[in-house]
Amino acid sequence: MVKAYLRYEEGDAFGVVSAGQARVCYDKSGKLLLVGALEKCLVWNVKQGRCVSALTAPAPSSGGVRPQVTALAPSPSSSTLVAAGYKDGAILVWDMVKGTCETVLKGHKGAITALAYNKSGALLASGSTDTNIIVWDAVGEAGLYSLRAHRDQVTDLLFLENCKKLVSSSKDTNVRVWDLDTQSCVQRVVSNRSAVWSLDVDPLERHLVIGSADPELRVYGIAPNEVCPNGQVVQKDSGRDLAETNWDILLPLGTIKRQSADRVATVKFNSSGTLLGCQVAGKTVEVYRIRDESEMLKKAKRRKKRKRKKTSTTGEDMEGEENIDGDDHEDDAKEILASDMFELSQVVRLKQKLGSFSFSPLQPKKGVIATIALALQNNSLEVYELQEQTSSRIHSIDLPGHRSDVRVTVLSADSTTLMTASHNAVKIWNPRSGTCLRTIESGYGLCGIIVPGNRQAILGTKAGTLEIFDIAAAELIQVVDAHGGAIWSLAPMPDGSGFVSGGADHDVKFWEYQLVQSTDKSSKHLSVRNTRLLRMTDDVLCVRTSPDAKYIAVALLDSTIKVFFSDSLKFFVSLYGHKLPVLTMDISSDGALLASGSADKNLKIWGMDFGDCHRSLFAHGDSVMAVQFVPKTHYIFSAGKDGVLKYWDADKFELLLTLEGHHAEVWCLAVSPHGDFVVTGSHDRSIRRWDRTEEPFFIEEETEKRLESMFEAVQDDSKDESLQQTTEVGAKRTQESLTAADSIIEALDMAEEEIERMRLHKTESGNGKLVNFQPNVMMLQLSPSAYVLRTMVAVRPSDLEQALVTLPFTDALKLLGYLRDWISAGDQVELVCRVATLLLRIHHQQLTATAAARPVLTSLHSVLHGGIQKMKDTLGFNLAAMGHIQHLLTKRSDAASKAVGMKLLDIRAKIAKKREENKPKPRKRQKKIELSRTI
Repeated sequence: MVKAYLRYEEGDAFGVVSAGQARVCYDKSGKLLLVGALEKCLVWNVKQGRCVSALTAPAPSSGGVRPQVTALAPSPSSSTLVAAGYKDGAILVWDMVKGTCETVLKGHKGAITALAYNKSGALLASGSTDTNIIVWDAVGEAGLYSLRAHRDQVTDLLFLENCKKLVSSSKDTNVRVWDLDTQSCVQRVVSNRSAVWSLDVDPLERHLVIGSADPELRVYGIAPNEVCPNGQVVQKDSGRDLAETNWDILLPLGTIKRQSADRVATVKFNSSGTLLGCQVAGKTVEVYRIRDESEMLKKAKRRKKRKRKKTSTTGEDMEGEENIDGDDHEDDAKEILASDMFELSQVVRLKQKLGSFSFSPLQPKKGVIATIALALQNNSLEVYELQEQTSSRIHSIDLPGHRSDVRVTVLSADSTTLMTASHNAVKIWNPRSGTCLRTIESGYGLCGIIVPGNRQAILGTKAGTLEIFDIAAAELIQVVDAHGGAIWSLAPMPDGSGFVSGGADHDVKFWEYQLVQSTDKSSKHLSVRNTRLLRMTDDVLCVRTSPDAKYIAVALLDSTIKVFFSDSLKFFVSLYGHKLPVLTMDISSDGALLASGSADKNLKIWGMDFGDCHRSLFAHGDSVMAVQFVPKTHYIFSAGKDGVLKYWDADKFELLLTLEGHHAEVWCLAVSPHGDFVVTGSHDRSIRRWDRTEEPFFIEEETEKRLESMFEAVQDDSKDESLQQTTEVGAKRTQESLTAADSIIEALDMAEEEIERMRLHKTESGNGKLVNFQPNVMMLQLSPSAYVLRTMVAVRPSDLEQALVTLPFTDALKLLGYLRDWISAGDQVELVCRVATLLLRIHHQQLTATAAARPVLTSLHSVLHGGIQKMKDTLGFNLAAMGHIQHLLTKRSDAASKAVGMKLLDIRAKIAKKREENKPKPRKRQKKIELSRTI
């Protein structure tokens, strides 16, 4: 009989406050802070210090690690929506209040590095490491077009609303200006000598600031639009010669000398446009004040005066100087430079490296010029208030996580308490809820145990000391100098009377618990006493005792494991076989097996009776850092530097499960006494719990799944290349789009069969009528046309294009035949227009070369305009722009399809606005309820 096992799945991940590449940002209300935390987007209420919502990316369909959040952008049109870009190239639009994913956009091949909404929230631009920029229809949930010109990673994006342009920066040192109407680059700024990392524009769109690795910030003016009498739009800049500007949109105004020599990470204006923040890749944020117009003029005059004095001292010709003294304000305004506009206000210096920052959109209180939120690279958040010359910290969120790697995870005997340790703190958690209960300062922890009774804990440190903590009081009781080097391992004695420690000083020490009188003699506290000493020939990396207290196993730096008798400390057997030092080991509950993990990436199973190696398994892609048996079984969990947790059967020597979730090295693990969950700690500072479920699985099925996922990954990579050439936007094929295409094909086939049944029934009846005809139950009693329409409406808008690309030409022609019935019924006019545009663009050559397609296109052309006109009369505003679809059906040109896409975008925005205006207003009581829910 085939043996079945119970599956383990990721239950929860906690301990992360802020981590990843995504820049921190405030929501529209300014009360919540949005932070990327590995695969989660956390919504923090900073004043209350609590996480309001955790938006977790779904697991990939093919398995593997959930992608990290790499970019965030709150929607300006909604206070609850936020767009999150991920490392796998996907963009998810979340509702922060509901905690649900509203939209999925997939089109990039690489990680999303920049996201930006336009002012109305109808357009969303995304940049990626694949060097492409995609402009998305945020309302229709589909890509509009792709912009390709950069030769390296896109680092930042922003919309210029006044002139309908998009500005992008890249690591290729270029800044490009894109025209949204023609989808082409109209200007390229090449003055930067290094990679451009960030850019921003003030709210009035007068000045654009570019930050790079250069020692200065570059400032550009934005030329306003003016319309000529002939209707042509030109770019003009008051006070500048058009021939000199060469019709550019960005006009250089000079540079701002920075204080720090590190590269710029982020530049950002505040919501009022009075301050500019410049964050470097270090520990400082430089805050610049934007002078008002009168101050700029005075600064320019003083600069000109100093220049004249310097010129006069050098003896140069000063002809016309009297005219210079009489210059009016208009002439001074023409020569205002960046140095006249910006003034360094203050420099915010931090103790830790800074990840990103964001200005609060709320109006600051009296005496405060701005409130700024900072995401630090040590897994914490801080909020500062900026005064005129100083800054003060008002809020901080750091308790729910460690400042560095989680090196120790220890569970209590009843699984109710979890202890973790890092380089400076010990934290006590509730492993079920992920709540941090205690935080105690400590040394650099490398190993630890929880004393029986769950009241005290002991930590072995890198300095060679044993630190004893009182868990309830959250305080350090005693520090014992135990070893002359780092303490690498602690192992409790089976009878609970003490523990064994092994250190880098070649010693193995035996300790027993004892109660000692406190200094004030009012109470007693726990202490430890060294009872025995076992000296080894090399550094001790791991120590374990057998459950029956008969043996003690010691792993040394010379790659060997030596086993001694616990009572007499006499040598029993030496285990040879590992090529590199053994970093971890464990003994099964029955004392029959010993499992060892080494830096040679192998997991070895040894017999404790004769010391023979039962099997050597290639376990991980890097060093094996932790190994532990499930109590009362021969099942093993192993964790390694490859970031993977694996589940093994030590009797059959088979890999049962591969659990992926961590984004960096896994340093430690702890299995609950009943084996119902496992806890792991990682270099990514996250603590993850893996729960045992009631779902059984078989080894053969898991092996087959792993092989299939590897094969599908290779196939998807090859197919994506051809898909990128087929679609204009470059949308990415997903499992959802393939499922949608299959459902459309199935609906078309069922509809065709139903039409054939109806034709035969009419022929058999003799009168040409459907008398006593039984509709197909599988079509839900719907007509063929209505059933296909129902299937099309069920397809997610973001997957529609890829679904239509996957359709064969014959099925696409069948689908075009149904559009006439749908537009005549007056339903889903927008969907019909989009399907018609996409099918004509995808199958343009086949449609023009196929004679059978001409009657379909002609019939569709005759009814499309009438359906759009009916929609126009119903909504009550002008939709004459939709007539471009007629032009598309007649001319069948790609340029017309692009224009139709832009017109459809404008129409959707008008429809949404009209529906919002016609929506009945709620009563005051309902408003209060909605406001409380939002808060």
